[in-house]
This record gives sequence, structure tokens and C-alpha cells, in this order.
Amino acid sequence: MQRLLIVAPNWLGDAVMALPAIADVRRALPGASITIAARPAIAPLFAMVPGVNDVMAFEKGGGNLSHWSNGGVRSDNQTRDAGFDLALLLPNSFHSALIVARAGIRQRWGYRTDCRGLLLTRGVRRAPAGVHQVEYYQQLVHALDFPNGPPTPHLEVSPGLRDLGAAALRSAGWDGRTSIVALAPGAAYGPAKRWPPAFFADLAVELAREGVATAMVGSAADARTAAEVVQAVGGRAALVNLVGKTDLTTLAGTLANCRMLATNDSGAMHLAAALGVSVIAMFGPTNEHATAPIASDERSTLHDRHTTAFEPPVANRDPGQRIAVLTHPVWCRPCMLRECPLDHACMRGIGTGTVLEAARRVL
Repeated sequence: MQRLLIVAPNWLGDAVMALPAIADVRRALPGASITIAARPAIAPLFAMVPGVNDVMAFEKGGGNLSHWSNGGVRSDNQTRDAGFDLALLLPNSFHSALIVARAGIRQRWGYRTDCRGLLLTRGVRRAPAGVHQVEYYQQLVHALDFPNGPPTPHLEVSPGLRDLGAAALRSAGWDGRTSIVALAPGAAYGPAKRWPPAFFADLAVELAREGVATAMVGSAADARTAAEVVQAVGGRAALVNLVGKTDLTTLAGTLANCRMLATNDSGAMHLAAALGVSVIAMFGPTNEHATAPIASDERSTLHDRHTTAFEPPVANRDPGQRIAVLTHPVWCRPCMLRECPLDHACMRGIGTGTVLEAARRVL
């Protein structure tokens, strides 16, 4: 097995949670060339992954693959002649299996899901429901005879990328000297996942009183939520706003300059944790047992009296805890709904004081 293609999950958070499984494959095949195939928006992530030799990007709705390197995507439809010995499918979709089958890759391995069993040369029974997503991917590679290592996603940021993030922060108003934390008030899944913008605003004000600057991050889709935070802050504190102004690469560099990220359940949450940044994550309608962030360097999750009992699948626990998962126990969570039909108590019940207390402990 000389050349291996790994098809990555489609979403940022899932892609980060797949990193331990990819690391398992790399350890088992130290001499193989590993190429990652990912959506263009996700592809830059894998330039920060140790042990990945190449990255290819493909559009979600199409079957063409293109080569990705050196910070950009160039057209290259030679996938059929690329000589891959094996394609490992991390997504569950029929479409991902169809792409690699059409590309002529003879060995196609993955979970038997979405009626794609006939397209796989080695299908694995799907992992049971309820496991953490990191474990879900690691169970797949383990069933394919790749021994599992630590379940800790890890990304490496180059000095140049860190400088790029610092430049973005300075251009938006950071003085480059004050300690700064990031806020991610958006969430792609829906408004039910979002801690109220007014609460993010109050957190920014309280942190400013303690001499800590804040920077908001997120995609262009989060602009409306970010505007609500800015309005709620008013003139009470300075707020660096990078929402909609960073691509994935710049976001990683930006987070690498921050001491902490306060966030909803989002892709940025997983990205920051894999970069070794302290994270406070507010979970409401979604299930922290399945998607809580796992810290790089085998650090584990903080618990306090406001959190539900939760043990992420980490390899080691030590006093240097850098992640806090905060929840408010109500009868209806986790409902997994995009919009709350009630009073959003699961998120509104996580007070600003609770988050501030956790911030003091992880900073």
C-alpha cells in the first residue's frame, strides 16, 4: 500500500474530530503517501496536519477532484491516473463512495452506510449510536486493522501563519500587546445552538474590566449575530470584529494568537482545541457526549457545578485542564432542534458569571 487517499468529512468540526483516526493510519503506514480529499472550504485545514503528504479539493455537488497546495487550489483532473492503491472514506455518504469508484480506485473502505455497500470493497458495520465523533472515526480505522492511538486532535501552526493572524487582529483594532480572547457567537446548525448575543456582549465587557481584549470570529453567515453583540456592547468595551473577514487559514492563525475561545458548539470550537487554545463551550440543544471539544496535548475537560457530568474520551487527565464544557440541565435537552420552540432555557440558563468564572480558570 504505497498511495492512500482519505476522503475527509464535509464540515470543519467533523474534519477536526477525524484527525486522530488519520493519525492512526499514518502511524500504521509510516512509508505510505497519504493524500486527503476534502471540500475546498475545509482543504486548508489539512496543511496543518502532521503526516499528510498532499491535499485535494472537490466540490460537494460534483465528482471532480483538484489538487490543493501552497495555499490555493489549481485544476487537476488526473485522479483516475493518480495511482491510489486505496481510498478510505470517512464520510457516510453514497456520493463519496461514488466519486472514488468513478476515479478507478480499486480498494474502497468505509462504513456500510447510505446504501453504498456495493461500492465498497471492504465495508464495516457502522459504530453504535452515542459514541463521541472522534471515537466514531477511530472505530472505523480500528475495524480496518489500524491500531488506535490517543484520541486527541492536533494541528500545527507555522510562525508565518501565526503572524498572519496577528496582522488580521491588528488591522481590526488590536494593539498587539493586550491579552486577547476570541468569541464565536455564531453556529451553522441554527439559532438554538447560540448563546444569546447579549450574554456574549456582557462577557466582553467583564473581560475588558479585567484587562483582557476580545475579538469576535466567524463566517459571513454570522454577521447578523455579530452585529447584535456589537450593539449590545455599545460603548462599554472595545471589541475587535473579524466576523466574515477570515478564511480558514487566517482563522487558525488568529486563534493561535488568542489565549481562549468562548464559543457555541461549532467548527471554530474544535479548531481552537486542536490548536492548543483554551476553550469554553456552551452546549444547549446538541449532545456534548458526542461532539464536545477534545484538547490537544491530551488535556481534558473542566467540570464545574453548572456542567453536566461528562467525560470526553481523552488519553490522560492532568491539572493543566484547558477546556470547559458548560451546560444548563433542563428536561428537554439535548433536543437537537435548530430552533427552540420553548424559552431557550438550555442556553439562557448558562449565565455570564458562570462563563466568566470558567474563563478565569482556563486562562
